[in-house]
Amino acid sequence: MSNTLTLRVVHEIRDNCLCFATQSAARRVARRFDRAFQPLGLTNNQFSLMAALMAPRVWRIGDLANFLAMDRTSLTANLKALERRGLVRVAPDARDKRVRAPALTEAGRAALVAAEPIWRAEHAALAADIQTSDADALRSALRRLG
Repeated sequence: MSNTLTLRVVHEIRDNCLCFATQSAARRVARRFDRAFQPLGLTNNQFSLMAALMAPRVWRIGDLANFLAMDRTSLTANLKALERRGLVRVAPDARDKRVRAPALTEAGRAALVAAEPIWRAEHAALAADIQTSDADALRSALRRLG
């Protein structure tokens, strides 16, 4: 048995694999939002993380990682970067000192408010690029995967 794939099989994977297509599209969309948030010095991951921290709850790191579908290492790296900028504070939870609880600072809230119109504009442009009905169908299909 050969340990190579024919070019036909490689093209079949490229053209038909849902995992490949989803990962490729996710990287392109992420880069698009990274460029949009660049004037604020934020990445799309940091924006999503900060938006989650606006929820009226105390997040545990593991729960936040699950919510964002991120591994804990990536989440921790993003939190540290935001903490260095004074946008997030990570402190022991008041009820359980073993638990680290991230929260937005006032500067973080201001940055998120400044990022929101950028997100709306980029989101609208992306939805227009793929047409509203296709965007709705894509959102629905992707939610069923979770």
